[in-house]
Amino acid sequence: MDFVEQLKSSIDIVKVVGEYVRLRRVGSTGRYLGLCPFHQEKTPSFNVNQTRQFYKCFGCGAGGDVLKFVMEVDGLTFPETLKLLSERNGIPMPQRPEYSDADSKLRGALHDMHTIAAKQYREALRGPLGAEARAYLAARGVNAQLIDTFELGYSDPQGQALTRKLTEERFSPEQMEASGLVRRRNEGSGSYDAFRGRLMFPIHNESGKVIAFGARALSSTSGREDGQPKYLNSPETPIYRKTSTLYNLHHARDAMRKNNRAVLVEGYMDVIGVYAAGVKEVVASCGTALTNSQVRALHRHADKVVVNFDPDDAGANAAERAIQLLLDEGLHVKVLAFGGGSGDATHAKLDPYEYVQQFGAEAYRAQLDAASGYFHWLADRARSKFDMRGADGRMDAFKFLLPAVQKISDKLERAAVASDLAGYLGVEPGLVLEQFKKAATDRHTPGQVAARSAAGTKLAVQVPALERILLNTLLSSEETRLQILPRLPEQLTAGFLSQEVFDTLRQMAESGPVSFAGLDARLSEAGRTLLHDLAAADEIGDDTECLAQAEACLRRLKANSQRGQLDELRARVKTAGREGRIEEALHWTAELQRLEEEVKLDG
Repeated sequence: MDFVEQLKSSIDIVKVVGEYVRLRRVGSTGRYLGLCPFHQEKTPSFNVNQTRQFYKCFGCGAGGDVLKFVMEVDGLTFPETLKLLSERNGIPMPQRPEYSDADSKLRGALHDMHTIAAKQYREALRGPLGAEARAYLAARGVNAQLIDTFELGYSDPQGQALTRKLTEERFSPEQMEASGLVRRRNEGSGSYDAFRGRLMFPIHNESGKVIAFGARALSSTSGREDGQPKYLNSPETPIYRKTSTLYNLHHARDAMRKNNRAVLVEGYMDVIGVYAAGVKEVVASCGTALTNSQVRALHRHADKVVVNFDPDDAGANAAERAIQLLLDEGLHVKVLAFGGGSGDATHAKLDPYEYVQQFGAEAYRAQLDAASGYFHWLADRARSKFDMRGADGRMDAFKFLLPAVQKISDKLERAAVASDLAGYLGVEPGLVLEQFKKAATDRHTPGQVAARSAAGTKLAVQVPALERILLNTLLSSEETRLQILPRLPEQLTAGFLSQEVFDTLRQMAESGPVSFAGLDARLSEAGRTLLHDLAAADEIGDDTECLAQAEACLRRLKANSQRGQLDELRARVKTAGREGRIEEALHWTAELQRLEEEVKLDG
C-alpha cells in the first residue's frame, strides 16, 4: 500500500477535524456537523463523513480528505501535512524526494530553529544569566510550574548565543534570517540575535508547535539600549501569521469546549495570571488588534466570550472593536471591566493579572462568572463619547449603539435591550422604534438582495434523487457493488450528471477493490466536487438496506429506459407505415412486440 493511502487509512477524519472544530453527530450514521473553519458563518454547514472519510462545507464549498483539511486549516504544504500526521499518529514516514520540496524544507527548518531557540531560552532562564528575569517573574507571582507550562525563557543580552547555536546546527544565513530570530548587520558582515536580554514568551500554533516569540524588556538597560519598545514580537514568517494566531489556544481549547466559553485578554502576562487562577480557557491576540480570523478560531471551540481587557483608554477602544467583531461572528459576548463603568468588578484600575494578584483566584473566578452583558458597557462608552445633556447627543449615543443591538438574533431580546438602553440613555421610545424601522429598511436595500441572489448561484447542482440514491448505495456497500454494477450498463447512466463518477466507479470495480479515497483521487475537480455534494447529502443504512434501495433504483432505471425505447419503436412503426415502407414497418413491429413481452416479464 502507498504510504499516503496507509496514512489516511490509519487516521479517523472525525478525530482530526474535531481538534479544530466542535462537531456534533447527525442521525444514526457517521455524519457530523460543525461551524466551517474556512469562512464566517453562524449556522453550521460544515459536514464530516466518518464512513467515507471526507469533509464538505455547503456554505463555501470547501471539501476534501483529511490531508487537504490539515493543509488548509494549518496552512501547510503536502509534505508538511504528511510529516505532521505521521508523527502525531506514530507512523514512520519514508524519506522520498516526492515528499519534500523547497517550501517544505524551509518551513521545516523554521520549525526546527524555533524549537532550538525555545530550548535555549528556557535553559538561559534557569542559568546565571536569567537571574534578573527570574527575579521579575517571582515578583509578579509566576512560580516554577507556570514557567514550565508556558515554556518561558530568557534571551542572551550579548546577542550572539542563538546565532552561534543555529550556525553550529548548520542552518544557512538565509534560513536564519527568514526565521525572524536572527538579523543581519546593516553595516559589515555577520548576524546577531533579534531578541537580546528579554523575557521570552513562546507563541504556539494550535497543534502546540512553537512558531514565534513575544519578548519583554526587563529594565531600561536590558534589551532596550537601542530604543526598542518594552515588548517585541516576532515578524510574520512562512510558519507564523499573527493575525490568525491566538496566544495559548493550544492550552485553552479543551477547556473552551468543556465550558463553552473563552476569556479574551490583551497580554501574555494577563493570560498567565488568569490561567493561574484556574481559568484555563484564556487566550490573547498576538500583539495586534483582534481579527476576523482569530474570532473564527474562538468560535470553533466556544459560543460565549468574556472580554477582559485593560482598563485604560487603549484597552477600552480595543474592547469596543473586539465586541463588534465577536457579535458579527454570532458569539454571545460579556464584558468584565476593572476600572469603572458597567461590568466593573472593582473601582481600582487593574488589568486581569493585577486583579488576580491583588484579590486572588477565587475572587477573579467569581467576577468572571458574574460578568455582565456588553450592552451597558457599550452604553457607558456612548455616554462618555457624546454630550448627554441635549437630545441630539443622546440620539447620537443611541445611533452609536444601534448596530450592536441589531446583531441580536432574537427579535424579542433585541427589542427589550433596545428599550432598556433607550431608558438608560434618556431617549424617547418613539425615536427608538423609528430608528429600528429605518435600520430594517436599510438591511433590505436592492444591492443586498442582489448580493444574496448572486451568492445563491453557488448552490450545488440539483441531481435527481434516483441518481443520488443509487450512487450512495454503491459507495456504501461492497455487496451492493458486486450485485448491481454487472447489471448496470453504461447506457443506463449515460445521461447522468454524475456520469464521470459512475464510469470511474465501474473501472475501479473491474480492476480491484473500491475505496472512496481512491475514487476521489481519480476524478476531475468538477467530479470531486459533485461526489462530495452527493455523498454528504444522503444517509444510507446497512448492506441489506443498500442492496434493496439499489435494486429499486435499477428497476426504475430499466423501466425508464424501456419506456423510452417503446416510444421510439412506436414512432418508427408509424413513420415507416405512413411512408409505405411495409417490410421495415413489420420489422419494427416485431421489435416492439418483443420489447413489450420483456417489459411484462420484468414487471
